[in-house]
Amino acid sequence: MEPRTFRICVLPGDGIGPEIMAEAIAVLTALGESEGVAFETAEALFGGVAIDATGSPMPTATLDAALAADAVLLAAVGGPKWDTTDPDKPRPEQGLLGMRKELGLFANLRPVRVFAPLADASSLKPEVLEGVDMLIVRELTGGLYFGERARQTGVTGAAEGGGPGRRAYDTMDYREFEIARIARVAFEAARGRQGRLHSVDKANVLESSRLWREVVHEVARDYPDVEVIDQLVDNTAMQLVRRPAQFDVIVTENMFGDILSDEASMLTGSLGMLASASLGEGTALYEPSHGSAPDIAGQGVANPLAMLLSVELMLRHSLDMHGAADRLAAAIAGVLEDGFRTRDIAGEDTAADRMVGTAEMGDLVRLRL
Repeated sequence: MEPRTFRICVLPGDGIGPEIMAEAIAVLTALGESEGVAFETAEALFGGVAIDATGSPMPTATLDAALAADAVLLAAVGGPKWDTTDPDKPRPEQGLLGMRKELGLFANLRPVRVFAPLADASSLKPEVLEGVDMLIVRELTGGLYFGERARQTGVTGAAEGGGPGRRAYDTMDYREFEIARIARVAFEAARGRQGRLHSVDKANVLESSRLWREVVHEVARDYPDVEVIDQLVDNTAMQLVRRPAQFDVIVTENMFGDILSDEASMLTGSLGMLASASLGEGTALYEPSHGSAPDIAGQGVANPLAMLLSVELMLRHSLDMHGAADRLAAAIAGVLEDGFRTRDIAGEDTAADRMVGTAEMGDLVRLRL
């Protein structure tokens, strides 16, 4: 009998991306052997390397490969080489926005859990971190990143003193159905957790946030078992560092979610520990929440654990391999319990023989599997 086969579209991207992706592929190979399944991985160009090779951050061939796959694994995109303020030049991040749009990925899930051995790696006191286990649900295809935008020159009254100058605007645009569908994702998640949902907006200022709040409460009628708490985004930013354990599930719009999830990542001690899943109508995409870290690219010191935790999410949400996901999560936790650290999560008391690089950390996780 032939083993089950899963097709995975692999996008190593830029910077440290190829290094951490190599560890993800090695873990998948190990899991496939022990679980009796086959993972067919097809690598494609994406991000800055795709711009260099084709002029586009998301070539047609890459999108076709993603559409044909059971899941997409992305490592990281971007870097100073491709930074530009010229609106006519391609940027790696445009590929990511385009991929989300083309695959219909409107829901981004970012689990934030503090591994007990890493309590000292956070900038917050260990007692503040006790009990932290939250899920941030971010709307992905609306808001400022996708609303009407323009940049103009020679606009009267735009420059200092009222003379001609430059002007730019981005529109935060949301429709009722966009809010309702992300709210339902968040309510379903809260129902399966502690039954508490913080809906984050800026309803005291923004009209789009007032609609957000109205629609969330309309959806809430179908979830009487879930407590809904409205919270302004600035207060949420403060509460994440003041009393983070109060949060179970947070749901918010695109830009607010982008900022808050990066803030929340520091509860874990490093962006190198935060994974994410982007779900919706088409093939789901899984990626670490950190960037491409070009300053350490090629040095073999990047933390691969967020990439491996993204594999865990893929196993759960796209492949229905919950047992394998549990094994992977336990292996990562065990390696941390044993005191092994990459430099981003190392403390002053980390033993020299427990300081490891990218490949060594990947090897340790596979040994435990």
